Amino acid sequence: MIIPDEIQARDDYKACASFHGHTCMGLTLGYLAAKLAMQHLEERRALDEELVCIAETDACCCDAIQVLTGCTFGKGNLIYHDIGKMAFTFTSRSSGIGVRLAMRPNVMNVPEKEKLLAEKIRALEATTQEISEYEELHQNRSRSLFDQGPAAFFSLQEISLKMPAKARIAPSILCDGCSEPVMMTKLQEIDGQQLCRTCKDKRNRDEGGD
Repeated sequence: MIIPDEIQARDDYKACASFHGHTCMGLTLGYLAAKLAMQHLEERRALDEELVCIAETDACCCDAIQVLTGCTFGKGNLIYHDIGKMAFTFTSRSSGIGVRLAMRPNVMNVPEKEKLLAEKIRALEATTQEISEYEELHQNRSRSLFDQGPAAFFSLQEISLKMPAKARIAPSILCDGCSEPVMMTKLQEIDGQQLCRTCKDKRNRDEGGD
């Protein structure tokens, strides 16, 4: 899909691309999702944990969400659920309002004519006329979506959910297995020893357990 020049020229999009390292459709989808959610929630970028985002993917889109919303892995207010969907839940701690955005099924639907032309181009079998026709179809489909704004890419549903607890700050203590410092709340007690997950998994493998 072709990202319009007017979007790529925006300062906030440039900031996302600079953080991510390049422009791509994945980054752009995260940009659109963040813009739509922030507008609906009437929120500004979170300086601390005023906003929470639950991301159902760990793809490029998450970088744009971190830049625009202030929901970051480091602050603990960007929570990753390994589901594989281009879907995001945003919640405001001040208003208690939550919204779930999910990519619309039609976004990735490529018309058969465009698909066939793309296959011919990849196989180096397309004529100059067919290449031009493909580019026109591709550009028109992209423009049709982008002209409708972020809502053309994502459905939005207001939801009610229990607000996740704020990120916990806990002291680190040494793992009894590897002697490396580990956040106390992440250690697991096995046979009277406090072990990190790596040492616990290693012990299970050595003992033939799970």
